[in-house]
Amino acid sequence: MHMRHTSQTLDALRREGDPMADTVIADLVSSGKTDQVNQVLREFHDNDQPIPENLPPSVRAFLLATDAPPEWADTSRIADAHDFFLDDGMHVASVLCYGAMVSCYAAVVPSRVLALTHRLDRPHRRLAETCQFVMNMMAPDPFGSGGDFVPTIQKTRLIHAAVRHLVRSSGQWDEARDGVPICQEDLLGAMLIFSVHVLDGMARLGVTVTAQEAEDYYYVWRVTGAMLGVRADIMPRSLAEAREVNALVVERHFGASPEGIELTRGLLDFYREMTPGRAFDGVAAALVRRVVEPWVADALRVPRARFWTRMIAVGNRLLRGLERAEDSSATARTVLDGAARLLLMGGVRTLTGGRRVGLDIPSRLRDSWGVDGEHVPRPGGCPLAEPPRAAPPS
Repeated sequence: MHMRHTSQTLDALRREGDPMADTVIADLVSSGKTDQVNQVLREFHDNDQPIPENLPPSVRAFLLATDAPPEWADTSRIADAHDFFLDDGMHVASVLCYGAMVSCYAAVVPSRVLALTHRLDRPHRRLAETCQFVMNMMAPDPFGSGGDFVPTIQKTRLIHAAVRHLVRSSGQWDEARDGVPICQEDLLGAMLIFSVHVLDGMARLGVTVTAQEAEDYYYVWRVTGAMLGVRADIMPRSLAEAREVNALVVERHFGASPEGIELTRGLLDFYREMTPGRAFDGVAAALVRRVVEPWVADALRVPRARFWTRMIAVGNRLLRGLERAEDSSATARTVLDGAARLLLMGGVRTLTGGRRVGLDIPSRLRDSWGVDGEHVPRPGGCPLAEPPRAAPPS
């Protein structure tokens, strides 16, 4: 039976984590085998690979139970979404990087989790993981043979459970006030950010997405959400329902927080460091303001860059012209789609040094991170005074 959401139903979801994955992490913590499991899982990254034998029984049972999409998943709709990715994958990735990450930081309680863990608040790590995740999702058959999306989802789900355990055990989390960290409502909210918010951001960029393409894109995220541990009965079944639930979640949880502002500042600083010279310093902030709600950008203190705002408006007109060329010319479509995919792959290579993104289960709150197990020091952060909370528009 499908749940119709109200503030009361969402309040109840704040008290619920992911029992299946949480049980696995509890076993790893008690046995002290987290590092051993990470060593094995670093070599487990393709859908076609057999589940490793040399894992603790609880981990292996979890991987066996979660190695396929839910029974209700429609492979033809997933294939249709791949066609959408071929046309607009670069735009999806751009809005994920510039818009969805900032929207995540606007969610006040999840931002507290990020600030506590110091695992996911480094923008270079989050960008690498986001780009890799999108690349895996864009495969012709992401959940089937030849893809590598399923192990990525499985590891991400275990990471969520590990962070949930660590935060709850830290003595720094007010569960009576904030609920279970990375609770069912937070998981649902993240799925809506990566689907509904991305589609809205693409529209703000001037990218044309048909109603069917939007439904197919949401559908892939619905399947992905189920594999990430979101209860099937709480996920909206259509994009229209998803928009309704998203509006409720935004009203409940979006606003300014010292953690969200710091995370956003770190992301913009990182983008500025990635661009050559000083001439492009405002372009990232202008892009963020283009793809997120204006009040969200204000709440997170995203700077205004008038020159780049005008340039992006010009770029939008150019984009619409390229779209018309793409629609009318098979050659133009092939060239533009290929260029977009190369840019996305180049972004992953730049962030990771050409290596696979490491997805290790954390064993402590504050940790370093690396690629395939190679760890590097974390850059320092800068504390901020608490700003006034911004309320969503009525």
